[in-house]
Amino acid sequence: MKLRNINLRAIYKGLILFIISLFVVSLSLKTGMFWDNVLFGSEMGNPLFQNGIFKWNSIPLNSDAGHPPFLATLLATGWTLFGKSLTTSHLIMFPFVFGLLWQLSCFVDFFVKEKTLKIWAFILVISDPTLLSQFVLVNPEIIQLFFFFLALNAILRNNIYLKIIGLAFLGIVTYRGMMLCGGIFIIDVLIHTLIKKRKIITFFSKRVFLTYSIAAIPACLYLIWRIINKGWIISHPLEIWGNAWEFSSIQDFLINFGRNILVLGHQFTDFGRIILTLFILITFYIKRKQIDWKKYNYLLVIAIFSTIVIYFTSLLIKNTMGHRYYITSYLSLGLLSFLLIKEYRMKKFVYIGLLASLLLGNLVVYSDSFAQGWDSSLAHLPYWELRKKGIEYMDENELPIKETASFFPNSTSIDNIDLNGDMRSFIKFTGKEKFVFYSNVYNLSDYNLEILDKDYSTIKSYTKRNVRVQLMKRNSNSSQDE
Repeated sequence: MKLRNINLRAIYKGLILFIISLFVVSLSLKTGMFWDNVLFGSEMGNPLFQNGIFKWNSIPLNSDAGHPPFLATLLATGWTLFGKSLTTSHLIMFPFVFGLLWQLSCFVDFFVKEKTLKIWAFILVISDPTLLSQFVLVNPEIIQLFFFFLALNAILRNNIYLKIIGLAFLGIVTYRGMMLCGGIFIIDVLIHTLIKKRKIITFFSKRVFLTYSIAAIPACLYLIWRIINKGWIISHPLEIWGNAWEFSSIQDFLINFGRNILVLGHQFTDFGRIILTLFILITFYIKRKQIDWKKYNYLLVIAIFSTIVIYFTSLLIKNTMGHRYYITSYLSLGLLSFLLIKEYRMKKFVYIGLLASLLLGNLVVYSDSFAQGWDSSLAHLPYWELRKKGIEYMDENELPIKETASFFPNSTSIDNIDLNGDMRSFIKFTGKEKFVFYSNVYNLSDYNLEILDKDYSTIKSYTKRNVRVQLMKRNSNSSQDE
């Protein structure tokens, strides 16, 4: 009878999560390819769609990010079977959206035992703005988050087979997936030594060695293939995205290192997470004498060390990594904050405050001169409607798209974003173009913003919830004409 009840609960939970996943994907069908996903999805997927799903050598050098073409291969497969479209692409994400929600519910179940509290903890965890944004985009993040939590839950429950499967797939989604595998290994070691109080020598058993060796095979095979066929792994030969290690001096490196620390701190507290962060820090301080630290050791280890390889790398390179790279840490901190609520009397009030801070974080929009992680909250959602209106206006007024400048991630073909077969392409902005298609979601440099302000005038503007799309025309007396 007990086993039957467990099976029924699993079925009910699966059905609810299935409905949630279907709802999320159905609301996302008109959301185009955005930011790096234009590269990981469209630009890498199109050659595979045209030349053969597994013909990875057909990816042109200027579209080759070096990462395993996991998402591109999935998309090319779906496009081949069901036709190339945004709808097909989002439906391909559905199993991973459902799988991640299931794994997150299992993650919560490990730490929260009361049935009702599990639901509220789950809601708080999945309300992280950066996670919510990934749910509505076609991207590799949801895929690798699914495999990460599959492997992590396997460690928490001592399931060696799911651990191998999770790690094996996690390592071939992106290079960052490989970094997350490193985080999983460190977590595994620390749980064994710091939490379970066992000697480190006993961790390195034959079983553990075989587990990680087998799990590493797919990633190793890809790296070998890449070296043989491409001759490079990470540093792009054309330096299209710049040189991450290009420093003029030790002083330049140290200044950049200090700046990266500030950026990292901002990312962990951005989009409402500052309330959760302060809540955790303040609670640990004022309740330090009464807290049973053993209850929180697991989540502290997971939150700190899951992305440790990523943020150490991010601190050292010239261009820091994005908000979404640390989602596993955000979610662990979210669950940790929920567990800490029990240390207070006004539990409902505290919970509502934490949840509201995350949900309201999706409304945060900075000034045009402040680089925002637009793919890391739901603030970008109005952009898709406004972008469509802008393109329709251009067509109605016969403004040539192929002569109109735009900015990353819109300085590409319409097809690369909308997957609709429209091969007309915006061109990269130089300041000499007659027309410009601009939005504040493009994160322009101060230099380009100054040129637009001085040399261009707005001929049509669309605004919704602090997101803008502007069609601009160069002034006849602009400095660029001189």
